[in-house]
This record gives sequence, C-alpha cells and structure tokens, in this order.
Amino acid sequence: MTAPVVIHAPEEFRARCDLARREGRRVGFVPTMGALHDGHLTLAREARARVGADGLVAVSVFVNPTQFGPNEDFAKYPRELDADVARCEGAGVDVVFAPSASEMYPAGDQTRVRVDGVAAPFCGPFRPGHFEGVATVVARLFSLAGPCAAVFGRKDYQQWRLLDRMVRDLFIPVEVVGARTVREADGLAMSSRNRYLSPADRLRARVVPEALSLAVFAYASGERSVDALRAMVLEHLSARVDSIDYADLRAPGDLDALPATLDLDARAVLAVAVRIGATRLIDNVVLGEERAPISA
Repeated sequence: MTAPVVIHAPEEFRARCDLARREGRRVGFVPTMGALHDGHLTLAREARARVGADGLVAVSVFVNPTQFGPNEDFAKYPRELDADVARCEGAGVDVVFAPSASEMYPAGDQTRVRVDGVAAPFCGPFRPGHFEGVATVVARLFSLAGPCAAVFGRKDYQQWRLLDRMVRDLFIPVEVVGARTVREADGLAMSSRNRYLSPADRLRARVVPEALSLAVFAYASGERSVDALRAMVLEHLSARVDSIDYADLRAPGDLDALPATLDLDARAVLAVAVRIGATRLIDNVVLGEERAPISA
C-alpha cells in the first residue's frame, strides 16, 4: 500500500479535501489524538467503506489542549506521529493531517463551541470544559475537511452523540458516524490510555466489561428497573476499582433522563467511568441493542 501523505498546514489539508470533491470523490475523515491502535484503524476502514475505493480517507492526529483539565494527562499523552503514519498505511489512509497547536489555535483566538444538554450527564460534571474543547476542535476540523463522512468510536459514546448534535444544530454538512467499540480479547475496550495500566491493573480492568455484561444479561432476562441495573453494576465495580466517577443509564440520542422503570422494548445506554491506579477508563453498552462485551 502507498504511504499516506502527511500534511501539517490547515489550508493544505482543506485544499486536498476540496480537490477530492471536485474530482467527484467522497471524503472520509477520522479525527484522533494519535497513539493509534486497532480501534482507530477500524474507524479508518469504516471511513473507506463509506467513501469507496476511489474516495479520500483522512486521519487527523492532534492532541487538543483545550479538552484537557489542569490535572489531566495532556503533558504525558503519547505523541508518536511516525508510528501513527506507519499504522495508517495498512488501513488504507490517504492523508494524515497533523497540525500544531498554534495552527489550530492561532494567536488572538477567541471562539469556543459549547453544546448544552448532551454534555451535562456522564463525564460532564467530572471534566468541566472538556466537551467545549472537543466541540471547538472538531468544529474547526470539520470546517477544514468540508462535507464528509466523519467516523467516531462509540466507546466515547457521549462524545459521539454531542458531535452529532453539534452538526445538526449548526447545519454543518458532515455525516457523523458512530462505529462499534473495538475490544481486546478479554472484553476491555481499546483505548490509548490502556497503556498507562500496570500489568496488575490491566487484570483488574477486566471488571469494567464484566459489569456491563452483567447488566446486559439482566436486561435480557427482563430486568427493567433503572436503579436495580445501576446497583448491580456499581456493586461489581466497587470491589476491584479504586474509584467510580459514575455508572448511569440514559436514553440514547441526546442522553435524556430515563423513567424509573424502562418499557419492555426501550433502549438505554449504560455508561461507566472508573479509575484503576492513575488511569481513568470509560466504557458503555446500549441495553436492548448491543451484545455483552463478555459472552459468559
């Protein structure tokens, strides 16, 4: 396969995407912060499937400073562009866009994008300003990429729903695609932050997909009490994690609150965030739609 072209300048990236569309080619786009793993490459392959063999598939690699809080891992977040570019080659990526912070946030920058409602539950109270940073950088990336199919992983379910809300509200000509979570053999969701886990903590992390799976099995057996489903997840997590930010159920879509008892055919997204050692892990499953992360 041909190695992807690496572009650093925003205007050059815009010109490349515009040229593809003038030639009658569709554009597929996968925004990332780098440290690419098989989950990211699955998103790139989904983008390729969306735009066809003659389409343009672009991956951005940018560690966005505005979505990190003051005590989060911005400084140590892995930056390995050469390795990321090499991995993209095997996934059929045409362009890697790797701008600098000064290019994405030029001197005098004053504009931010805030999405209310969908940003409020789950990670909202625990990462103030995070989703504003996400929405701002992705809006800028979409402005550069132009009309495209943008693929995001559903592991970051709240992020996916927030960005879909943003493009609908602002009439941005981008199709936001949510791709299924890619998991390790033991059920743990693939994440760039998994590398922070020590071997012992990596074993403990399996409790996260276990807890989600318990809820899937309970739902399949007829349990519809929101409190009961939440309680079983919290009980299973609490024995093996160091702290729990949340384990909560919300309606899919804009993450509205649910009634105390779900209808028999209702869907609900169950999302969790825990800390194991110094690592914060998030995961989710949609009850009534997705299979359990662990089959037994």
